[in-house]
Amino acid sequence: MIKLPREKAGVVYRTVREIRGPLLFVEGVRGARYNEVVEVRLADGSEIIGTVLDVYEDKAVVQVFGHTGGLSLDAAVRFTGDVMRIPLSEDLIGRVFNGSFKPLDGLPEPIGVERREVFVSVINPAAREPPSEFMQTGISVIDGMNALVRGQKLPIFSEAGLPHNVMAAQIARQSTVLGAEEEFAVVFCAMGIKHEEYEYFRREFEKTGALDRAVMILNLAEDPVIERILAPRIALTIAEYLAFELGMHVLAILTDMTNYCEALRSISIAREEVPARKGYPGYMYSDLASIYERAGKIRGRKGSITMMPILTMPGGDITHPIPDLTGYITEGQLILSRELEARGVYPPVNPLPSLSRLMKDGVGPGRTREDHMEVSNQLYMAYSEGVRARSLARIIGELSLSERERKYLRFADEFERRFINQGVYENRPIEKTLEIAWDLLAMLPEDELIRISEENIRKYHPRHRSA
Repeated sequence: MIKLPREKAGVVYRTVREIRGPLLFVEGVRGARYNEVVEVRLADGSEIIGTVLDVYEDKAVVQVFGHTGGLSLDAAVRFTGDVMRIPLSEDLIGRVFNGSFKPLDGLPEPIGVERREVFVSVINPAAREPPSEFMQTGISVIDGMNALVRGQKLPIFSEAGLPHNVMAAQIARQSTVLGAEEEFAVVFCAMGIKHEEYEYFRREFEKTGALDRAVMILNLAEDPVIERILAPRIALTIAEYLAFELGMHVLAILTDMTNYCEALRSISIAREEVPARKGYPGYMYSDLASIYERAGKIRGRKGSITMMPILTMPGGDITHPIPDLTGYITEGQLILSRELEARGVYPPVNPLPSLSRLMKDGVGPGRTREDHMEVSNQLYMAYSEGVRARSLARIIGELSLSERERKYLRFADEFERRFINQGVYENRPIEKTLEIAWDLLAMLPEDELIRISEENIRKYHPRHRSA
């Protein structure tokens, strides 16, 4: 729980002039500052916490956290002079909290060895170290063709009804930094989720043991919408402490960023701000950047934060402001396909429009294997040829295809069945992923493998391995 200082200080105002949802408009205020913590005492004596969202002249806009039932114009608002902080320690690992950092696991509130502000600036670009180490998820279509690199921001673009929650749980369970000496943790933040999704995440993390190395921040759809603004910042404050103070490698999974942006829009409407595209605030780009850019590596620090935001594209529209702006800030995207999902392929990641811009920096000799990047390039080429042949077969029929086109068509079918498709609890090491890839490429004539060097063909091609 976010606590106020023991000695309650600050001026109390009873000058609330307007209430709009979770926003209080207080007049006659002096010395208030942005993100200052306020305490709002209701008529029944109960208290809720809020922060200063905006200050102009002698007026302050206060956003309150928690349920707003009982708010009235005679509420007493105490400005504490402090900013919002949470207690931090290694003991947070294995804990479950809600969007305002109240325990959901029945355990006491954390004490912590220090308290840190949750609304902080992003990593200084001058202090950033370029990501360069491979992070294994155990999912072939990610590790083999869109590898995640430690310190990267790699979002998943999904649609309603696709299994992005199942993928999120699988990635949280399986992800690891190669090397037994590396300490690894997962910070999992879910925003605006339904009860069944909440139960699913709790059950998956607990029964598989993933919770032993994770911190969960879970905000339900019925919780106050304002908590969706706070939840990812609490999660990333915890991630920063684990990474840059304790030297751990942290994977931060944020789902669903669309719910976060909807909360941002509802607050903007309540403030009567001039809307931009589709009613979202004009500052949504910088607001998303204030979250995404907290991931990365810092020179001189051992730890790192790797981020995988998940968002559902409204109407499957990749040009919608949320995926559009996310794509500008992050370093690639994994795109889930409704067509693959309809064919029973899990995870339904379509590799052709997907991209990991930092993959080339995290794979290869000394990181994964010397043939990794070449195999990835060859798989992209072969699958795209197979998809083209499949489209042509729908028009002219498979029998009218050339022999080469039929080979690529069979390759595409087997590629989806054996490489992309895998079990929900199947954790494939990168060596297994590359082995499957080579078995598939062996379906093609050797002179078609133009993206792979002769040396690697002789070393890894099944025909040469068995010779």
